[in-house]
Amino acid sequence: MFRDKFWWSLALAVPVVLASGMFADLLGYSVPTALGWVSPVLGTVLFVYGGWPFLTGAVAEIRSRQPGMMLLVALAITVAFVASALTTLQVGGLDLDFWWELALLIVIMLLGHWLEMRALGQASSALDALAALLPDQAERLDADGKPESVPLALLSAGDTVLVRSGGRVPADGTIVDGRAHLDESMITGESRPVAREAGGAVVAGTVVTDSSLRVRVDAVGEDTALAGIRRMVQQAQESKSRAQALADRAAAALFYFAAGAAVITFVAWLIAGDLEEAVERTITVLVIACPHALGLAIPLVIAISTASAAKAGILVKDRLALERMRRVDAVLFDKTGTLTKGEPAVVDAVAAGGDTARLLALAGAAEADSEHPLARAVVAAATKRGPVPAASEFRSIPGRGVTARVDGSVVEVGGPGTVATVSVPAEVAAAARRWSSDGSTVVYAISDGELLGALALADEIRPTSRRAIQDLHDRGVRVAMITGDSRPVAESVAARLGVDEVFAEVRPADKDSKVAELQARGHRVAMVGDGVNDAPALARADVGIAIGAGTDVAIESAGVVLAADDPWLVVSVRRLSEASYRKMQQNLAWAVGYNAISVPLAAGVLAPIGFVLAPAVGAILMSVSTIVVALNAQLLRRVRLRPDDGTGVGSPGR
Repeated sequence: MFRDKFWWSLALAVPVVLASGMFADLLGYSVPTALGWVSPVLGTVLFVYGGWPFLTGAVAEIRSRQPGMMLLVALAITVAFVASALTTLQVGGLDLDFWWELALLIVIMLLGHWLEMRALGQASSALDALAALLPDQAERLDADGKPESVPLALLSAGDTVLVRSGGRVPADGTIVDGRAHLDESMITGESRPVAREAGGAVVAGTVVTDSSLRVRVDAVGEDTALAGIRRMVQQAQESKSRAQALADRAAAALFYFAAGAAVITFVAWLIAGDLEEAVERTITVLVIACPHALGLAIPLVIAISTASAAKAGILVKDRLALERMRRVDAVLFDKTGTLTKGEPAVVDAVAAGGDTARLLALAGAAEADSEHPLARAVVAAATKRGPVPAASEFRSIPGRGVTARVDGSVVEVGGPGTVATVSVPAEVAAAARRWSSDGSTVVYAISDGELLGALALADEIRPTSRRAIQDLHDRGVRVAMITGDSRPVAESVAARLGVDEVFAEVRPADKDSKVAELQARGHRVAMVGDGVNDAPALARADVGIAIGAGTDVAIESAGVVLAADDPWLVVSVRRLSEASYRKMQQNLAWAVGYNAISVPLAAGVLAPIGFVLAPAVGAILMSVSTIVVALNAQLLRRVRLRPDDGTGVGSPGR
């Protein structure tokens, strides 16, 4: 709306300005008498057409009893219009030809509003981008397994869809056939494709990069994860923070300040005997004191920070939680599923003959047909190390382990009971004792009665956990870890990560009491968790952060939701909180300082030395102040919210 009005008003303003007698006198040319009607007629059209948003906005502010910038602008242009109209009609003996200043004033004010709306629109474009992630059509499989193209609205839970390589997943679902890498960056912020196979969950809007998948639809429309993310982003952008409430009160106070300053200015100049200067100074005060910059200072920061966070996989549900994060001095991480992956992995290995590759290959082959979580971890480690030979005659022995024939040899993999009848070299026995004391599970592998070596399995630490804790320490934040695991296991993990304090053997129902304990010591606490049993602690903490999307209950209890399983995003939340607050402070300081200096100048305090501000110049200065605030807020986009490589953490921004 403001863009179109600006261009049409600019077209009307050009002849109004050129045909104005005052402007002609200023530049030293004369206006033909036949064109005397141009400024009054087109100026009136401009006042009604271009000034309409301000006039209607002023009425709305009066009705809501919340005077603000629209009322100030409306007062300024109305005073200019009435004074100019009375002069043109020769009523009251006035000589106040302000048609050209009225025209410039409206045009500049429309430009300022257009730029403001454009900035806010760009900040909110993340919502449109999220909506655009879904395809228009989906290939639904009929009863014969043949794909048919249907609109997304016709999909329902239980349908099976075909997603081709390069296509977007149309709805949340489960893979029933196929294996592919998916680009989930638009949901989690993680740039690397993630492997998914049959039985794995997929999210609407993600992209299949290298193969085709058949997906059973589990959720459509507003029930998808993407729709939930969009709702959270929208709620966060619409929510008001403490700083916004302060800015709103300041804007209302500024109206009364400007109105009072305008009355005093008019009376002072009237007493000085200069009616024309009184009207011009009053208009300038009303225009230059418009709290545009103040009104834009906070909303634009909120919009940009929320949109930038969403792109990085940080979903801000509660603006107050994000504001409080900058003051947090203790972060309490749940161990399982947060700092660790919540599933076993091979963390160390010692081969009796020094051949670790052979140890892993034979152990992985023997465990290949087992469904036990420890067996899957051994197979995963073996596959990552190299080719795994085929096995036959697989047999599971309850309480002992598994046996299988691999390359003609009988391979047995199991716990300590497996090596009861074989000789264990000293270096293997020492490693096993060390692993056991750390809380790891020890698995042995034997081939034809000869010990191959031992493997240590433990809940694998996430790759970014150590860096996240180090970065929090660098910001003066104390890091604690809470877990239901035994103290040796917990302290082993804590020692590897550099955690300051450990709460071990904590029952799920007691997690929130540990948050309260930290708060009782004077800490401002952020709790990071992913499960149902974390919900009370998330709710009690000063800032609750659900990681890896968590469970529905965890999400409801958290103020911030991390879409990815990346503890380093907690550092990103802290960084975003600090940067957002800094921009709010800078914008508010600029907006208030600008008015404190510009209003006295507009009133004419420097008139005795020959310096006065014309209304049009005041409008330009007002628009410039708005642009400064908008540009400063845009710098938030430079804040890095993801690590830039495997070792660095990106630029901290300004």
